[in-house]
Amino acid sequence: MKTVLEFKARKGQGRISMSTAYTAWEARFLAASPVDCVLVGDSVATVIDGDATTFAATPEIMARHTAAVARGLAGTKFIIADFPFLAARKGIVPAVECAVLLMRAGAHAVKIEGIDGHADVVSHLVESGVPVIVHLGLTPQSVNGLGGYKVQAKTEAAAEALITQARAAEAAGACGVVLECVPSEVAQIITVALAIPVIGIGAGPHTDGQVLVFHDLLGLNPGFSPRFVRAFADAGGAVGNGLNAYAAAVADGSFPSAKESY
Repeated sequence: MKTVLEFKARKGQGRISMSTAYTAWEARFLAASPVDCVLVGDSVATVIDGDATTFAATPEIMARHTAAVARGLAGTKFIIADFPFLAARKGIVPAVECAVLLMRAGAHAVKIEGIDGHADVVSHLVESGVPVIVHLGLTPQSVNGLGGYKVQAKTEAAAEALITQARAAEAAGACGVVLECVPSEVAQIITVALAIPVIGIGAGPHTDGQVLVFHDLLGLNPGFSPRFVRAFADAGGAVGNGLNAYAAAVADGSFPSAKESY
């Protein structure tokens, strides 16, 4: 999958797999994999830099990581880049400037958290030729307003509000929706209701696709195990074993060997 047209055409035609990437190193692994598309997430602030929230990501930081991922993917995957904290809330001109940075860096689409209050920004970007995916449900950039990282749309009223937001995102021209941490029944209703792909994370099995953080799905984030994450490999264990073996080989003098010396 390399274009937004291919992304949209997958609606109802086979589930979409999406992984995050933040560096060219990760991107090279993804380029050689069957994973469909790649999200350069503002989660770089938490996963890579160790911040408590995603707030530290800026348009310039996101552009730098997007460029690195684009180099690593070398044209093999559809790339979505996150609009960082409040970048869509400053008005149309600043949003366009953010989109310019991300698209010039190699993104094929951008992801914006929420729709209420900035549907005009989404529409303007789409009309300007920038594909937009809207992130709904648990939106990490609004964690303070949400009172923490909690499952959303648990009541009937909240579920109806989320469905309304999803329809508004589609009406604004979004090419897809990401639903995070919502009941699977609500995610299923939204997936059926929309003509655009719905990608879930902690939203159950009925969406058009799934997204997970690269480090989480490979077991590279020890101690982080929310309900919606499955580790498909124990890469963290392999890293630990490798470091132990390296330290032991240095200590006992077996590394470097004659073959590893000039």
